[in-house]
Amino acid sequence: MRADLWQRGCERLAAELPDQQFNTWIRPLPEAEVADLGDAGAMVTIRVPNRFKLDWIRTQYAGRIESALSDLAGKPVRLDITLAARDATVRTAPPFVERAPQPEDPSPSALLNGRYAHAAATSLLPSRSRLNPALSFDTLVPGRANQMARTAALHVAGAPGQMYNPLFIYGGVGLGKTHLIHAVGNALLADRPDARILYLHAEQFITDVVKNYQRKTFDELKAKYHSLDLLLIDDVQFFAGKERTQEEFFNAFEALLAKRAHIIMTSDTYPKGLVDIDERLTSRFDAGLTVAIEPPELEMRVAILMKKADLEATPMPEDVAFFVAKNVRANVRELEGALRKILAYSRFSHKDINIQLAREALKDLLSIQNRQIGVENIQKTVADFYKIKVADMYSKKRPASIARPRQIAMYIAKEMTQKSLPEIGELFGGRDHTTVLHAVRKISAERQKNTELNQQLHVLEQTLKG
Repeated sequence: MRADLWQRGCERLAAELPDQQFNTWIRPLPEAEVADLGDAGAMVTIRVPNRFKLDWIRTQYAGRIESALSDLAGKPVRLDITLAARDATVRTAPPFVERAPQPEDPSPSALLNGRYAHAAATSLLPSRSRLNPALSFDTLVPGRANQMARTAALHVAGAPGQMYNPLFIYGGVGLGKTHLIHAVGNALLADRPDARILYLHAEQFITDVVKNYQRKTFDELKAKYHSLDLLLIDDVQFFAGKERTQEEFFNAFEALLAKRAHIIMTSDTYPKGLVDIDERLTSRFDAGLTVAIEPPELEMRVAILMKKADLEATPMPEDVAFFVAKNVRANVRELEGALRKILAYSRFSHKDINIQLAREALKDLLSIQNRQIGVENIQKTVADFYKIKVADMYSKKRPASIARPRQIAMYIAKEMTQKSLPEIGELFGGRDHTTVLHAVRKISAERQKNTELNQQLHVLEQTLKG
């Protein structure tokens, strides 16, 4: 077997894969170890720097790599992907900009400003980056609702500054936006311990601008933000109406992009939907990749509950998870709140977790839902939103301006109440259950493709949830 098998395999993959994929995931890999096993084929071992890269390459590229190597070798090649030793990771990490010599006792403010990044990386890491180590890709439950955002985030973590810059993630409250951007920061920090990373809420940036404006110390503000490798900032819609803050953020934004640092932002709406924010900023926000996180579907809600319960060392039976997931639909935060109530109720009462216990633990939540979310309430809320009469919901009128909101109301009624299709049809003017089923299927399918419709539905659902 030729000694250059791995090199030839990489050349083959470079020709087959899109440039961005190859340059992000294959090119940075170290030289593989090739072991000839005679008639049994060959074993190729790749050592990667961290767990999330291992998982991603294994799931996305392992089969393709094995196929290319087997074809070139003329016999079966099995790929073994393992984690590199920590010292090896440090040696192969990309070079970093030299930092100024450090005094013996740097102040906490200097550490926060990124002036003594190396010391912060080893001794004051949490105060420097403000990352929550519990929010990682490992603890993030993947699903259709966050699939595109999670994939983009993984690419950024693997190759910051190269693609999807800036990355703009939007969606309603409690859907996991903050978890996802912390996961990027934690993954990059595991790969590059010296990386200068900062997570903050938009209001913290506003506070920094105000303080530096009062003290006339804008050089300190620039030193803090312009020297970062990765800036993670939550809820940029809070910049609305704050002109000086927008000006300073624009300056930081431009400086970071110029040095190929990465910026990830979250918001409750897409860039062009932001109000009272300068157009030159919103156009920059939209210049990279904009992705949505949607409310989790039933199966994903079940998976989230079971994963979170496992992390609490108290496994949740699947039937209980389904019961809770069917009754708590709004977002991940509400699911976590429901889980905490169930776990606490189980511990305090010394009872095993089952559906009856879950019903007792969540009785206040369930009674509020049953009292507030009825079909009549849904019809009124949807009618008000789309500016039609409530009577149009159960009339025989068929123009699109009425039929469309009516279908949306039917879909929400099926999603948010325990009513059967025939019962819903009866409440919409005595319509047949097949009419309701058609509306539910149509709106459900469109929701997956139409960002504007998904946003409208999320607003309606949040309004109904109170």
